[in-house]
Amino acid sequence: MLARHMWRSAVLLALFAVTGTALVASIYKGTKEPIAEAERAYMLRSLHAVIKPDLYNNDIFTDFIEVKSPELLGTKKAMQVFRARKDNKPVAAAITSIAPEGYVGPIKLLVGIDINGVILGVRVLEQKETPGLGDAIDEKRSNWIYGFNGRSLTNPEPDKWHVRKDGGIFDQFTGATITPRAVVKAVHNTLLFFNKNKQQLFSQKSVDQTTVNQTKKK
Repeated sequence: MLARHMWRSAVLLALFAVTGTALVASIYKGTKEPIAEAERAYMLRSLHAVIKPDLYNNDIFTDFIEVKSPELLGTKKAMQVFRARKDNKPVAAAITSIAPEGYVGPIKLLVGIDINGVILGVRVLEQKETPGLGDAIDEKRSNWIYGFNGRSLTNPEPDKWHVRKDGGIFDQFTGATITPRAVVKAVHNTLLFFNKNKQQLFSQKSVDQTTVNQTKKK
């Protein structure tokens, strides 16, 4: 009697497990494509924000490479560099980088830089900074991030690439200096990376988006 009861319980548990697995698989299949499309649309909006579409005529979303530079890009992980070209001539790059020293955690950035090393725009892709304080780096919260537009390695001078509290030209936030300090440093490092590697960035063969997507699924 006990053995029969245990057998029935085991069968029921197995059925629940199979049903649950099938349900999860079905939900994943149904949401996978919409999520991927939403992520693509978000990245395209961000790319267009840091490099205006009228500056190039290639497919910037697929013309990209992956690079590693822990010292200048803030992470050991491969980061993406999207290349903008006009009639096959390089005009700008949008580089993803990390500000590892955010107050709450790492801050992911997208920095648009023209071929002459001048910043076209900066956007925050991911951040978890304190609402009402550090999150002012997001353009939805303030226009602080626009302060990088037109800047370069010589504008301002290297010793002025800091927040005002540290002797630089960039504003900090009331009650929150760590976050803007981290972003200023990361943007400056991204400029240094571009200046150091500009020729190689535009000469490397593009990464296949299909390969990247398949890798992410594993």
